[in-house]
Amino acid sequence: MDRSQKTEAVAELNRTFNEVAVVVVTRNLGLTVAQSTQLRNKMREAGASYKVSKNRLAKIALEGTEYAGISDLLTGPVALATSTDPVAAAKVASDFAKTNDKLEIVGGAMGKQVLDAEGIKALASLPSLDELRAKLIGLVQAPATKLATITQAPAAQIARVLSAYAEKDAA
Repeated sequence: MDRSQKTEAVAELNRTFNEVAVVVVTRNLGLTVAQSTQLRNKMREAGASYKVSKNRLAKIALEGTEYAGISDLLTGPVALATSTDPVAAAKVASDFAKTNDKLEIVGGAMGKQVLDAEGIKALASLPSLDELRAKLIGLVQAPATKLATITQAPAAQIARVLSAYAEKDAA
C-alpha cells in the first residue's frame, strides 16, 4: 500500500466509524477464503459489513470518533464487523462464532460504551430493530382489530334477528 491508498483507507474507516451504531472486533484464527466469504455474505444480508484492515490504520481512523476506546482491542489478526442496526453485526458474528471455532469475538463498542466479548454476546441475544418494529406494530394493531370486531358484532346480531323475524312472517 502506498501513502495515498493508506490515506484513503483511513478516511473510509473514519467515515464508517462515524456512521455506524456498533463495532464488533473479531479475531481470525485461520478462516479459509470460503468461510470468510460466507461470513461476509451473512453480514451483508443482515445489513452489516465485515472488513479486515490493518490495525495501525484502524487505530488512526478511530481517533476523534466515539469508538476510540476499542483501539486496545486491535492487536493480532483482527477484523471489524459494523452495522447501523445496533444488533445486526453482533448477532451475525456471534452466530458464526458458535458454529466456527476459527472466529473469536474479542469485544467491541456501541457508541462510547466499550463492550467485552460477553457484552457483544449479550447484545447479540437482543431482538433486532426490525423484530422490535414488528412487535410494536403487532401491539398497536391488535387493539384496533379487536375494536373493529366488537363494533361489527352488534350490527351482525341485529341483522340476524331482523332476518329471523322476516322468515317468521313469511312462513
